[in-house]
Amino acid sequence: MFINANKSSIKRGERFFSKHPHPWCDKPKFICSFITRDNINDLIKKAGFEGEIGFLSIDLDGNDYWIWDALTVIDPQVVMIETNNVFGYQNIVVPYNPEYFFPGKHPIYHGASPQAMVNLAKRKGYRLVGANELGFNLIFVRNGILENEIPEVTISEILRHPSCIRDFEKFNEIKHFDFIQG
Repeated sequence: MFINANKSSIKRGERFFSKHPHPWCDKPKFICSFITRDNINDLIKKAGFEGEIGFLSIDLDGNDYWIWDALTVIDPQVVMIETNNVFGYQNIVVPYNPEYFFPGKHPIYHGASPQAMVNLAKRKGYRLVGANELGFNLIFVRNGILENEIPEVTISEILRHPSCIRDFEKFNEIKHFDFIQG
């Protein structure tokens, strides 16, 4: 299932999967909707998903933390979610704004720090196991799944790329903005 508020993105996805169907899987469901904490569970449930799923990816360029926090209708085994590395090792989140649309009031004032996302994941029963090379897409596995085979990693292990370290300095541009603890 793909949810996106951009109609052209939905049409592009539908076109792609109609031209390139997967031989063993159903065609994905495409939903054109703006996602909020209040509607995310209904959108997923109305699309026919409930309970355990294999994989969830959240990449909203802003309210990612708040959407995962609100999710209750599904129980993913693996979650990949975007964070904002500009926030470095701090435990901070931009306050929820149901009407947020990137770039908002500043292009780097959005989302949650990796530490805030790890804290949320732990509350939800997940452990950090990796990230993409640049460290902004964190990968979590639900506790109890392959714990000996896929060990937990630390934030310092995923924020090693030189671009991450350089991005920490950008926080000075927005350090006076409102944040909450994650």
